[in-house]
Amino acid sequence: MSTIHNNSSDNSTNNRSETNSENSSHLITNPDVTSLAEKLFEGALWNSRFIVLFAVVASLLTSVAMFYIATVDAWYLLLHLADYASPSLDTAARNAMRADTVSHVVEIIDGYLLATVLLIFALGLYELFISKIDIASFSKTASNVLIINSLDDLKGRLAKVILMILIVRFFEYAIDINIDNALNLLYLAAGIALIGLALYLSHESDRHDSGKKSPSQH
Repeated sequence: MSTIHNNSSDNSTNNRSETNSENSSHLITNPDVTSLAEKLFEGALWNSRFIVLFAVVASLLTSVAMFYIATVDAWYLLLHLADYASPSLDTAARNAMRADTVSHVVEIIDGYLLATVLLIFALGLYELFISKIDIASFSKTASNVLIINSLDDLKGRLAKVILMILIVRFFEYAIDINIDNALNLLYLAAGIALIGLALYLSHESDRHDSGKKSPSQH
């Protein structure tokens, strides 16, 4: 009797272990559980793109700050221009004031261009990672700069404005350069030639891109 009882307990124990192993394997290989975990992970991964909003907001605020700084500089520059017509200024003082005014104008342009870069960067990141700006599609001027369809569009628009900043910065340095020998004049001429080459290559790149898009549109 004891032998029969032991055999029955062993059989029940084996049955329970087999049942538990089957249940655990069923849970592991259950496609519903795997699909749910995959959906949750993919959802969290996709929603992680909203972290780009920090860069968008920061770039937008920095752009507003640069617009504010450049506007304040322009306002004070206009206020000081009233002294340019003063009869008490001699020719040397007026020339110095004109050169200083031109230098400040270049700085103001540089500030506005930098603010524009930040604004384009903020809008481009939002359109690439978050959502298309629906109101921009109804604007006639948005397609020129603000509508970003790919990362290449964003890089191209930023590169153009950054190139303009570099040109303005070079012009600012060229105003203050002291050409006292032939070597400095050669450096200035080489810089102007490189700027012309950069503008030419940029224009050729735009024409090449427009040539690639036009057949696809037809």
